[in-house]
Amino acid sequence: MRDWNSQAKNREARLARAAPFVRGKVFEADRTGDLLSAVLEPGDRVCIEGNNQKQADFLAGRLANLDPAKVHDLHIVQSVLALPAHLDVFERGIASRLDFSFSGPQAGRLARLLGNGQLRIGAIHTYLELFGRYFTDLTPRVSLVCAQAADRAGNLYTGGNTEDTPVIVEATAFRQGIVIAQVNEIVDTVPRVDIPADWVDFVVQSPKPHYIEPLFTRDPAQISEIQVLMAMMAIKGIYAEYEVKRLNHGIGFDTAAIELLLPTYAESLGLKGKIATHWALNPHPALIPAIEAGFVESVHSFGSELGMEPYIRARSDVFFTGRDGSMRSNRALSQTAGLYACDMFIGSTLQIDLQGNSSTATLGRIAGFGGAPNMGSDARGRRHGSTTWLKAGREALDGGMPRGRKLVVQMVETFREHMAPAFVEELDAWKLAESAGLDLPPVMIYGDDVTHIVTEEGIANLLLCRTPEEREQAIRGVAGYTPVGLGRDRRMVENLRDRGIIRRAADLGVDVSLATRDLLAARSMKDLVRASHGLYNPPARFRNW
Repeated sequence: MRDWNSQAKNREARLARAAPFVRGKVFEADRTGDLLSAVLEPGDRVCIEGNNQKQADFLAGRLANLDPAKVHDLHIVQSVLALPAHLDVFERGIASRLDFSFSGPQAGRLARLLGNGQLRIGAIHTYLELFGRYFTDLTPRVSLVCAQAADRAGNLYTGGNTEDTPVIVEATAFRQGIVIAQVNEIVDTVPRVDIPADWVDFVVQSPKPHYIEPLFTRDPAQISEIQVLMAMMAIKGIYAEYEVKRLNHGIGFDTAAIELLLPTYAESLGLKGKIATHWALNPHPALIPAIEAGFVESVHSFGSELGMEPYIRARSDVFFTGRDGSMRSNRALSQTAGLYACDMFIGSTLQIDLQGNSSTATLGRIAGFGGAPNMGSDARGRRHGSTTWLKAGREALDGGMPRGRKLVVQMVETFREHMAPAFVEELDAWKLAESAGLDLPPVMIYGDDVTHIVTEEGIANLLLCRTPEEREQAIRGVAGYTPVGLGRDRRMVENLRDRGIIRRAADLGVDVSLATRDLLAARSMKDLVRASHGLYNPPARFRNW
């Protein structure tokens, strides 16, 4: 007879082995290695809460220091490889297999470990894709998460930066897994219960607060006049024309420039209330002037930003806050909003090819792409209409069944740092797939999802292209003096411009002489503090006064 409760029995055995090291659900920090060794078994699938910002860093460090003779061949599943400890587990032989979404700061080291045969990659996922697999074939057996506080019963308070915690814990707890949480403090009563105690097995107060990266914060002082010009063209040529109200901005100075032009340039065009009202976005400090000017009605966030807590508390009409006054972010739900409820994604990339495929994966770096493929894709399951979605659908329609289209905009300068061209004949992703043994080239956003490309040369509206040749020449037409741009068919590019597929600043009625930093609503971090009425408290690295 089959045992239908084997997982539950295995869970009880793990809990029994851990019992000597805990009092109730709480254990001391110096017993962390003992507890992890007790609950882990070779071959376990383990989720470490490695997010874009919030890190279960104490637990990750202790995991990396376990004895590989006892704990080995772990299968790590996590969103972001952000810390050295996230790869130390592979270097030390504790883990051998990896499924993840993004590895930004560890991208180079990840490529080296893969090349040395010290790990195997199952797949590079989008966030939603990985979360979905937590509930199907990649369910964690043991999960290491973090929170702001816990009570002694094990109720968790995540504070403003919930991020991935709910999806990790629910997937693990309801498949008889083990959930271990590091918290900054253990209190008598948590301000609100974000994760109920029934879902949590063990809690430890870490020796220092968990690490949080202010990933989305951009200093306005570093925004260039070229980025101001590109932002002006985007606002007038895309936001205004499509009446974009629900949107997501990617990380970068290009989109920060747009945010800082809303109270100035967009205001001068009479666009308040007509564009950029509802956001799926971290609480970017660069959005403060637009919020104060009345452009922004609501913001739901993937994570939080250090220093924004008092401002968020004081602007509860805009942010999703609890009764305690702090925000509750949620990466899975905000990704879902970005995929299905937003009409536009606009972000940057490192390389774009002649079909409009883009990637941040380059030779020697396996960076992954996080949530951009979800945000930057046309959700074919969407069924509700909006002015933006329907207009884009009409432009793309070339016979057949009418449907809407999400705007997916790539905004890049033609040359990146060190004069590396952003436009290429072939993405590095092809060679990277071959060297890493990946099933597919790691493309971030596929070209058939991209609707517009914005550079300092102008805007290419790919929705209006009717042939592959037109699409290629539209891309070449805004690629500037890169080899791709110099390879344009000049006559065809001028024809595309006559048809409004390519539009330069002059075609849009954008006065290039106004494209200076003076147009920004804030030109420094100190300006953002002033705009917040002193509520924004920037991290130390952003303070120069």
